[in-house]
Amino acid sequence: MSAVMFDTHAFVRELTEAGMLEPQAEALARTQTMLINETLATKQDLKDFEIRLKHEMKELEWRLTMRLGSMIVVAIGVVAALVKLL
Repeated sequence: MSAVMFDTHAFVRELTEAGMLEPQAEALARTQTMLINETLATKQDLKDFEIRLKHEMKELEWRLTMRLGSMIVVAIGVVAALVKLL
């Protein structure tokens, strides 16, 4: 997963201006950066997922087509056998 841009300096500055101690603000910025990078999807992540999903859908379509074709062949065989028997 790609990194998301997060301005830690501005984040720390805003927290310290609001009264938080700088070491605490820096620790919070590191934690926020880690959470953002580990949990948010980027546009590239979504594009990669879309490509994988399209590939899987094509594969599934092919398997379903083969299965349907096989069922049709078997059904024709059964009908042909019944016609000969009757």
